[in-house]
Amino acid sequence: MEKSRLELVVGVFVLIGIISLGYLSIKLGKLEIIGGDLYEVDALFNSASGLKSGATVEIAGVEVGRVKTISLKEDRAMVTLAVQNGTKLYTDTIASIKTRGIIGEKFLALSPGGGGDPLKPGDTIRDTESGLDLEELVSQYVHGKVN
Repeated sequence: MEKSRLELVVGVFVLIGIISLGYLSIKLGKLEIIGGDLYEVDALFNSASGLKSGATVEIAGVEVGRVKTISLKEDRAMVTLAVQNGTKLYTDTIASIKTRGIIGEKFLALSPGGGGDPLKPGDTIRDTESGLDLEELVSQYVHGKVN
């Protein structure tokens, strides 16, 4: 009797631990299990070098979404962003690929504008700035091509 009670308590404890671990993994990993309150917009870049799916999308340093996919459209990089529903973006929004620190991770910074019409889900951000390619800058400096 005592042994089965002990096994039951240990089993409940293990189950609670597994559920807690799953919850923390989802929260800390910022995963969306059920769609979420997001809408998608696209942005075309000449180069999306270093940017990865899952990278943060920020406005004024505040996370408002994530990069969903990166694909090739003709000769440009098509970046699909999943942005929170309450975030207002306009047709004059500027999307820039930035680096956190000197050699840190890449993220996408948005400057939302405000002078154009609101972007609808599936619309494309036209004004983009590709990230700084550190290797290319070093190469130019080494070969004396820096202006």
